[in-house]
Amino acid sequence: MGLLSFHNVGISGLAGAVPRHIINNYDYDLYFKKENIREIIEKIGVKERRFADMNTCSSDLCYAAAERLLDDMKINREEIDLLLFISQTPDYRMPATSVILQERLKLPSSTITLDINLGCSAFLYGLTVAYSMVTSGGIRKALILDGETRSKVYSLKDRKTGFLFGDGGVAALIEKGENFRESWFSLNSDGSRASLINIPAGGYRKMSSCETVKEKVVDEYGNIRSDEQGYMNGADVFNFVIREVPKDFNKLLEYSGTNVNLIDYFIFHQANKYINSFLAKKLKLPEDKVPSTIEKFGNTSSVSIPLTIISELANKLSLHKRLLLSGFGVGLTWGTAIIEVDGCYVGEIVEV
Repeated sequence: MGLLSFHNVGISGLAGAVPRHIINNYDYDLYFKKENIREIIEKIGVKERRFADMNTCSSDLCYAAAERLLDDMKINREEIDLLLFISQTPDYRMPATSVILQERLKLPSSTITLDINLGCSAFLYGLTVAYSMVTSGGIRKALILDGETRSKVYSLKDRKTGFLFGDGGVAALIEKGENFRESWFSLNSDGSRASLINIPAGGYRKMSSCETVKEKVVDEYGNIRSDEQGYMNGADVFNFVIREVPKDFNKLLEYSGTNVNLIDYFIFHQANKYINSFLAKKLKLPEDKVPSTIEKFGNTSSVSIPLTIISELANKLSLHKRLLLSGFGVGLTWGTAIIEVDGCYVGEIVEV
């Protein structure tokens, strides 16, 4: 059923990193009329984003976040037994980026390294992997590094995606502790809808060629992209979200024996303002319990949930809090988690 529960394991620390280069969506008038830009921004809610430069990868953002986290918390790096790297914009096709980060962070060669190639729900998937391995007894501390440079894979000439995505990286330290109490997860997937968000070429099914990198007009609205840039069917994704996410939300509340009044904060994947507002209203959630970063960071895929926690709840996690996390998107995959934090260190966001 994809339902999991854990006891006495959780997140003890978080840190984030974003590119220093800020994109103001209102000034983005290279390919679109200003009146159209304002209409797009009002709907998706993204006023600013961060873009990595051509020499900065997801691993660089994660490295900066991890260095801040490990140094500030004075963590003995010899105790990091597991490093998970979550991204769909890795450094290379091979080797795995987690292995590169193990060496760069000067972690011991005994560290288990693993890449997770998933999209918007991936932080929840990564938490379950880390929680499971730490609970097994052989792992002292696990480090989750989640990074995306989505600005590099979406066309700026496509109004469906060109104003939406941004870049970022986070680091999360996972370990045992009686203060963490209970946590619950529901994870789901539906590959029949994989084509709704995809990059058609550049992998091994349709390898790179002169044709796949060529930009072309793709619809009657004049949107332009290549086969190696991301495509999203926004209408069908919206229908998927409003149908599946509330069901999963309620399923996990029932599984955990929890009700919404016992949740301190609800952190959704920052898809866009319209989708997130719709979900909050449909689920009848109080606005002050639903933090948002869509205005200043845009959609950062799997990074968006932990980045929102770091950005908006930094001073609120020193005491016990119960968080409900909800991720949904590429795959299509979706998931819901209820986790407990207590005394969680949250570092200031680093600019790279």
